[in-house]
Amino acid sequence: MLELFNRASLQCSKIITEHYSTSFTLGIRTLDRKFHLPIYAIYGFVRYADEIVDTFHDFDKKDLLDRFRADAFQAIEEKISLNPILHSFQLVVNQYGIEHELIEAFLHSMEMDLYEHEYTPDGYQEYIYGSAEVVGLMCLRVFCEGDTAQHDHLREGARSLGAAFQKVNFLRDLKSDFQDRGRVYFPGVDFKAFDPEAKKRIEDEIQADFDAAYQAILQLPKGARQGVYLAYVYYCTLFNKIKSLPAARIQEERIRVPDSHKLALLAQTYVKFRISALTASMW
Repeated sequence: MLELFNRASLQCSKIITEHYSTSFTLGIRTLDRKFHLPIYAIYGFVRYADEIVDTFHDFDKKDLLDRFRADAFQAIEEKISLNPILHSFQLVVNQYGIEHELIEAFLHSMEMDLYEHEYTPDGYQEYIYGSAEVVGLMCLRVFCEGDTAQHDHLREGARSLGAAFQKVNFLRDLKSDFQDRGRVYFPGVDFKAFDPEAKKRIEDEIQADFDAAYQAILQLPKGARQGVYLAYVYYCTLFNKIKSLPAARIQEERIRVPDSHKLALLAQTYVKFRISALTASMW
């Protein structure tokens, strides 16, 4: 029965998300239930591609990524795949009309990770768009449920939020990206000479992205707003922690928000939105 296979495939994407990211799992759980499985499917797809370029060092990564790309687009065209992650992703792509250009841009950025170790300003923007902004746009297609006008209105905010998340990740992972993978994503930044001025320039850029994204978050469909806001609050918390530390500390360790703090943020966000909903209903 195809419906059973569809549900089982979507559950596989959920398992991938739960195993790889506590933060995104918490955020997804605060979305309206109708969005849970589609967003799990998007996360599962992008996580698998990211694993190919970041983890599978004993294999031919280029060959694996090429096969993954071919299999993904074949699944989308034929509306079936025996790979449950690709099958669940094609379900979402076809149901919500996710543009193939977004998928191509994402996979292109993953391929850039195979070769690029330092980025020019143009290469950096290209990578940010493909690796993060398009993921926000894929999710926005789901949240808007076919409302093209709403999607177009919120498009730039979704891009800014994806960019902010990715840049915070780059700061958080500065040490491991350089030492384990030989990468420095920020243009003109020398890891060995990472100083307070360079850190401040990057932080100002990230803050501008967060500021641009905030108003769009407030205008998201009701069923998506709380979950996206939770992700925003989590990343702002991580960002503020990074800002409070000296540049040398960022070079020495990966900065984290403890799981207990993540749960506290979830509770605070839930209460805030419940109070807002109750206040709105009274008026």
